[in-house]
Amino acid sequence: MADSVSRNPLPNASVFDQSGKFIGVCSSRGVLPYISASEYPVTIRYIGYKERNVDAMAGDTIFMQENALELPEVVVETREKKLLHILGYVREYSTLSTYTDTVFLFREKMVDFMLPTDRKMRFKGWMSPRVITSRSYYRFTDNMGVDSVSDRCSHHFSWADWIGLIPSATLPEALFNVETGTDTVMGKYSPTEVWVKNGDRVTIDVNVLADTTSRKWVPNLSSFFRNGLDFEQFRVRYNFDNTVGNTFLPIDVTGYSYNIESNGRGRSMFMFNRINESFFVSTYGEVYIVDKEYISLKEAKKWERNSKELENIEIFEPAAAPELQPGILLLVDRVNNVDHDRTRLSIEPDKRLARRGVVKMNVGQQVLQRIKGIFGIDILRGRRKMNKQWKDFKQEWIRQNHEMIDSQADSVAVAE
Repeated sequence: MADSVSRNPLPNASVFDQSGKFIGVCSSRGVLPYISASEYPVTIRYIGYKERNVDAMAGDTIFMQENALELPEVVVETREKKLLHILGYVREYSTLSTYTDTVFLFREKMVDFMLPTDRKMRFKGWMSPRVITSRSYYRFTDNMGVDSVSDRCSHHFSWADWIGLIPSATLPEALFNVETGTDTVMGKYSPTEVWVKNGDRVTIDVNVLADTTSRKWVPNLSSFFRNGLDFEQFRVRYNFDNTVGNTFLPIDVTGYSYNIESNGRGRSMFMFNRINESFFVSTYGEVYIVDKEYISLKEAKKWERNSKELENIEIFEPAAAPELQPGILLLVDRVNNVDHDRTRLSIEPDKRLARRGVVKMNVGQQVLQRIKGIFGIDILRGRRKMNKQWKDFKQEWIRQNHEMIDSQADSVAVAE
């Protein structure tokens, strides 16, 4: 993979198979990963460039053409407008898999960021993407290849909400006085940062696992590294445009992407299928900046308070975002055609919910209840009850899993 003008290699471009599934990234030198014949034609995607569809007969070098991003000019009208508000469009592809089952998620969402320009300001804003509105499309597949789709799932396994903007970045000295060029910053064992400069456009490609110092690019995930979560791949790419000087700020960001693969999803959040079964999570995401504006503190607080009112707004797809692959469009169409009313009516209602279940409490009971609350008596009782229920639930699942495994073994024995 290389730039069509400068001929410089494009590190870690993202590769999708013919069904729209993310299958890997190119190397730091732009070399494609191993691709089986059944996965062609593949789609190569690199934020800031037009995507390319490549078949198995493509030449040795694939050239990518830059895709100019047209963002509105940002003007500071008064000194009172000290906060930078940024709107973004996100595409996310996440997969949760075990040895027997798979959950695939495609999600689109609008997010925003609020960044104070004055460090003395008490209002801190937020550097992580705050979700304003989103649309989710899930596909569940078992080991027999049988699948179903939905727009909701009880398990949150995506890494997308943890990757946000960075406060600033400084260009390596080797690129200070050159118009175009690349520079590589070595980590402990391998390259950790690859910088590509093309005029006033700069791309930073970071391999977070190459060195512990690279974790500065993903500060929100620092606790997961301390908890011993096994990351197998962790790459982040930031694109800057209209840069002036050698320091880049969030206002210069035009988009960023990330690719994270992990064994587990941290903190034992849930047991997906069978007890103690390993599960693997991968998340690939693209964030396109669609608008930037300096606003006042009063306006910023309105944005913060009124987030619930924005949940039903439309999702605005920027022109720079490529067309979705046929496999993703098919998933979206299947989910949109699910008859939720029919599904809900087919479930027998719980008769215990047919009445309010409200108990009147006299004054003496109220006082006693408050005293118990002060000393935490009800909390302790509630915790004991919850622990007992969870223990019973876990034992029941273990019993059911063992019965399922035994029945499958019996079926195999009979077949033999």
